[in-house]
Amino acid sequence: MAKRDFYEILGLDKNATQDEIKKAYRKLSKKYHPDMKDGSDEKFKEVAEAYEVLSDDNKRAQYDRFGHEGMNSQGGFGGGGFGGGGGFGGFEDIFSSFFGGGGQRDPNAPQKGDDLQYTMTISFEEAVFGATKTVTIKKDVVCDVCDGDGTKPGTSKSTCKTCSGAGNVAVEQNTPFGRVQTQRTCPTCGGTGQEIEHACDKCNGHGTVSKNVDIEVTIPEGIDNGQQIRLSGQGEPGVNGGPAGDLYIVFRVKQDNKFTRDGDDIHYELKISFAQAALGDELKVPTINSSVMLTIPAGTQSGRRFRLKEKGVKNVQGFGYGDQYVTVTVVTPTRLSEQEREVFKKLADINGEDISEQQENIFDKTKRFFKGE
Repeated sequence: MAKRDFYEILGLDKNATQDEIKKAYRKLSKKYHPDMKDGSDEKFKEVAEAYEVLSDDNKRAQYDRFGHEGMNSQGGFGGGGFGGGGGFGGFEDIFSSFFGGGGQRDPNAPQKGDDLQYTMTISFEEAVFGATKTVTIKKDVVCDVCDGDGTKPGTSKSTCKTCSGAGNVAVEQNTPFGRVQTQRTCPTCGGTGQEIEHACDKCNGHGTVSKNVDIEVTIPEGIDNGQQIRLSGQGEPGVNGGPAGDLYIVFRVKQDNKFTRDGDDIHYELKISFAQAALGDELKVPTINSSVMLTIPAGTQSGRRFRLKEKGVKNVQGFGYGDQYVTVTVVTPTRLSEQEREVFKKLADINGEDISEQQENIFDKTKRFFKGE
C-alpha cells in the first residue's frame, strides 16, 4: 500500500510554515496517541513520521523534490531511526508531554488565542499613499448564547467522573526506561475537571462558533509588497479567559502601468525623440504626487538616468522619502517622411557620410549617429 503524502497526513498544504507544521503535529499526536480516546498506533506513527521530515528544512526540501524515495535515501524513517542524529528529533515535545519530562501545564490556566493571517491585495496608489479598507474574515468568535462556557443556558457543568475533578489520570506503561507511571490529561474532560452534561445548542459545547467578521484595516502610507502589519486582539479568542490572538495582514501590491517601485524609490521611463536628444529640451515628467519640469541636456544618450530627489515613496517607518529616477529612452522612428529623409541626408552630408544606395541606408546611419557611434 502506497504511503500517504506527509502534508496530507498533517492536513496542510506545501506552503505551510514551521509554526503551522508544529501546531498540526501537536494536535494530531495528542489525538492519536495510543493512550487517548481516539488513539491509534498506526496513525500516531504516521503523524510522527510526517512531522520528523517536514520540521527539518533539509529533509523537507529533499521530500518536496523526490517524495518518499528521497527520504529512504536520506536515512529518515525509511532509513531506520529518528533522524540519525542520536536524539529524538521531532519527538522531544511529545516525549516531554507524555512522559513528564517538561512538567504538567495547568489546562485551566488562561491561554492566548491562536494568531491568524490574511493576505490583502491592494493597488499601487493604496500602498503609496495609504488607505482604510474593510476585510471580511471567517474566524472563531465567543458564542453569544453561552458566553463561551459551552453549556446550555440554565444548566451547569458537573465534576468529571473519570478523574474526579483532578483534571488528570495516572497511567502506567512500558517505556525504554522500564515501567513508568505518569500523569496524563484526562481524556474525558480535557483536563478541566468538569464535564458538560447539556451542551450549548449553538456551539455544541465548544464555547466558540465560526463566523464572518468585518475588520477595518488601516493601510500604512508607504507599505510595500510582502510587508505585513499586526492587528492586536483580532485573532482567535483566548481560552479560559486568556487574551485573543493577533491578526497579521500580509500585503500584495499590484503593479502600476506607469511607475516601477524599488523599495522607497520610483523608476520612470521617459521616451524622447532623436531631435530632443540631440538638441536638448525641457519636458514635463510625472511623479507619484504631481509633475515636474526636467531639463534634457543636448547630446543626451539613450539610457541616461536623472534623479529627482525625494520624489519617491514615503518610508513606512517614517525615515524620509525615496527618490524618483527617470531613465531616458531615445525612440527610433519606424518611418520617415520625404522631408525628414532630406533632413537626415543633409545631416549625414555634414558628417561626411556616403549616402549612395549601395551603402548603408540613411535610416541606420541616423540611428548610429544619435547613439554616438
